Amino acid sequence: MKIELKCSCGDGNCPEWAIVELQGMIEVQPCFKDCIQNLEIGILCRTSSEENYTFTVGYHELSGTKMKLKKPYLVLKKKRTILDSVSDEEEDIGKPKSPKTETELEVIGIIRHRILFKTRPKPLISKPEVFVKEKKKTSTTAVPMVQ
Repeated sequence: MKIELKCSCGDGNCPEWAIVELQGMIEVQPCFKDCIQNLEIGILCRTSSEENYTFTVGYHELSGTKMKLKKPYLVLKKKRTILDSVSDEEEDIGKPKSPKTETELEVIGIIRHRILFKTRPKPLISKPEVFVKEKKKTSTTAVPMVQ
């Protein structure tokens, strides 16, 4: 079977992707089990240097580094097209016409780096806001007495 690769983004202009590699598991709350596609799980930030990253998930912060892969990976999207033409051999035999499909793989990205988070997460503890209570001033005013 022949599968063709197509790249519609031009020569060397494919979007750059990266692999985010974590130690452990990310568990989804039960209310999101059925709809995890496009679910935001955290915030990925690059620090001052090009190689260091932080990933904040809820009240946890992970620190990681960017590493180059030995061999790049391609991100592919599978496309199937239905061909209407039938070969001459099938017409001669008298077989019913069945649609033929052709499979193509489209390149939608290339992965050259991975961001590795290999340390345990650091808990983020927020400080409670401090409210200053003002003392009530008691005023002493004389109220005249009526007899």
